[in-house]
Amino acid sequence: MSTVMQRKKVRIGDLLVEQKIISETQLKTALAEQKKSGRKLGRVLIESGFVDEDQLLKLLSSQLDISYVDLSRFELDPQLVSRLPETHARRYRALVLKETADGLLVGMGDPTDIFAFDELVRILKTPVQIACVKESDLLHNIDRLYHHADELRTLANEVGQDMAENAFDLRSLSAAGGQSDAPVVRLIQTVFEDAVRSEASDIHIEPDEDVLRIRRRIDGVLHEQVMDDKRISSAVISRLKLMAEADISEKRLPQDGRFTLKVLNKNIDVRLATIPTQTGESVVMRLLDHGSAIRSLDKLGMPEDILRRFRKFIHRPHGLVLVTGPTGSGKTTTLYGALSELNKPQKKIITVEDPVEYQLARVNQVQVNHRINLDFARVLRSALRLDPDIILIGEMRDRETGEIGLRAALTGHLVLSTLHTNDAVSTAMRLVDMGLESYLVAASTQAVLAQRLVRKLCTNCSRPAKPDPSQQAWIYSMLGEDTPLDGFREGEGCNQCNHTGYHGRIGVYELLEIDYALADALRRNDTAGFENAARAQEGYRPLVLNTLDYAQQGLTSLDEAMRLSGAVE
Repeated sequence: MSTVMQRKKVRIGDLLVEQKIISETQLKTALAEQKKSGRKLGRVLIESGFVDEDQLLKLLSSQLDISYVDLSRFELDPQLVSRLPETHARRYRALVLKETADGLLVGMGDPTDIFAFDELVRILKTPVQIACVKESDLLHNIDRLYHHADELRTLANEVGQDMAENAFDLRSLSAAGGQSDAPVVRLIQTVFEDAVRSEASDIHIEPDEDVLRIRRRIDGVLHEQVMDDKRISSAVISRLKLMAEADISEKRLPQDGRFTLKVLNKNIDVRLATIPTQTGESVVMRLLDHGSAIRSLDKLGMPEDILRRFRKFIHRPHGLVLVTGPTGSGKTTTLYGALSELNKPQKKIITVEDPVEYQLARVNQVQVNHRINLDFARVLRSALRLDPDIILIGEMRDRETGEIGLRAALTGHLVLSTLHTNDAVSTAMRLVDMGLESYLVAASTQAVLAQRLVRKLCTNCSRPAKPDPSQQAWIYSMLGEDTPLDGFREGEGCNQCNHTGYHGRIGVYELLEIDYALADALRRNDTAGFENAARAQEGYRPLVLNTLDYAQQGLTSLDEAMRLSGAVE
């Protein structure tokens, strides 16, 4: 049995005072707060700033003669972790770390909790040794490894039983629509909670031959969870379609819709799209958090030079400024950052969007609705009669929308919009390819900002890395033979980053100013001349070189830089 059970009860407060880590006054203050809030004393001391969590845990491990484990660098076995059911792991703040000859080593956020220890021994039915672990790391790993797996399995079984007993039909689904405790509703709620907790941007629900796959896109990469019972897919997808006001009887054609859901005290706007596949309808949902604050331009991570020049263009009284990049590259975030800076009482701002992603005070935001023929062009024609100073067009999708936007930019309005192009250089010519007059494009376009999101290396596990021969050859081809090869890093993979080596993303930008040489090439519809003039422009630096700068600074990896290079080229 663990030595935890063979020692007298440790009084954390007295121990810290004895070791002169905290004062008697600080202990009294913490005890008063503990009495008021009912929280554990150790947690109160940490949150009050009286003691560092690592310092407290190392002291406890020394006094209790147990090990201290840094979970951020400890390799956890999901199979072993699952031996302790998720509900108990969360309740007792415990995680199975490894199996030893003497039983199981279990990490606990509070190793002095004798009651929790007794319960763990009873549940695991094996001798248990205790280790100290940081509570924040422990909770992060519980979220990462369990994903509410037990709850999902239970709910999936309940849905499967309901279907077997009731031969699931549309009427019963509609009737259950208001029952928040219906298994299918609770299953969907749990899926959304997992996605929001892990900061996923998309949820993919894909029925396969024998299983249902639920995948979440985190930092641009999909993470998969497989459910053995494929039968539940029809119930889940039908419920989602009902919520999005799509036609649940139509399974042969693609559909889309949207709905708002409150998850973990956040209002999440969900855009849903379905497509029929060989094994059933596949669903993708884009998640937009209405409660997330709009980032100012200063907080986007834009390089100082590009930010200064971009600001110069958005503060001009008229002209077209375009932000380009593929879906999910952060274009809307950049445009809303610009709008929040321009949003003054003296300016009338109208936006035409599909959908309206963030609410902005004082801004007239119009939602496109194709079902009633309220498209971009129709809204734009009306918007121009409302005396706007600034117009944001969600996307220039067709010739008519583009022409109205260009003419608005020529007649005293600042127009902000987006295009789906690979880089800044190809953007202006794309407008010409859409059928817009080249002289209109040349006269109205002021600047094009192209952007991407690349994955940031995990700060917890990144280490110096020497480029291999193929990477060296690529670096030399980009920057020259005399380029130093130090500063590069790579992620080893740890529990903090889900063993991917990356955590979070950072924006990469390139800004192209439409000067006289570029405008002249546009007017002549000279694609080669336009590209040559763009690459010769002072201050223009391509996306791939800016990404390589980040790699040299150790912010991202060479693999990410080369991946973006392939996408751009």
